[in-house]
Order: sequence, then structure tokens, then C-alpha cells
Amino acid sequence: MEIKLFDSELKIMDVLWKEGDMTAKKISDILKEQVGWNVNTTYTLIKRCIGKGAIERREPNYLCHALIPKEQVQVQETTELINKVFDGSADLLFASLLNRKNLSAEEIEKLKQLVNRLE
Repeated sequence: MEIKLFDSELKIMDVLWKEGDMTAKKISDILKEQVGWNVNTTYTLIKRCIGKGAIERREPNYLCHALIPKEQVQVQETTELINKVFDGSADLLFASLLNRKNLSAEEIEKLKQLVNRLE
């Protein structure tokens, strides 16, 4: 099942993916420091993520647990980007990345290795 998360909701998920299960209060503390959100904003977004099935609330202390892996969201977001901006063509996305002037030699080598593994 595909769960569509907005950028603000992804900030909540990112904290859980990086730090593991934690209380809503701790998530709020982290996001207050990172982006300046107040407690109500964070709690509202956590509740939205729970409603969408991305987070599970556990007791005690409103412990939050990510129900979807980061990789699943990366695949969904990449597919959406390809469909929206590159007319469904992964080739065009890849060409766009390769044509960027600021790719380092190391990044180019990693891309070559990736292509070689896919062949």
C-alpha cells in the first residue's frame, strides 16, 4: 500500500528513521531545535502520520514507531519525480543527473558501478 507523505510529515519520519522509536515529546524537542516547530505543530503532524498508517503509537508515553521503511518512501518519491518531471522516463532523469556540471569524479565512478551492476 502506498502512503503519500508531505514534506512536513517526512521530517517526522526522518527523525524516527535516524533515531529509532521515541516519544512524541522527544520528536517535538528535536524538531523544535532543527526547524523551530512548536509542540502543537509536531503533535498534529505525528497524528496525521498515525492516521495515514506511517507511524504506530505505543504506550507508555506515546512512543512512536515507524511502520514504513525509508526505502519504501524513497522508491515512491523517485517514481513520482520521474512521472511528474521526466514524463515517466528514468532515462531522462539519469541523463539529467549525468549532465550536472558539479558531479565529482567519485560520484561519476559510483554511477558507473551502479550501471555495471544492473547490466
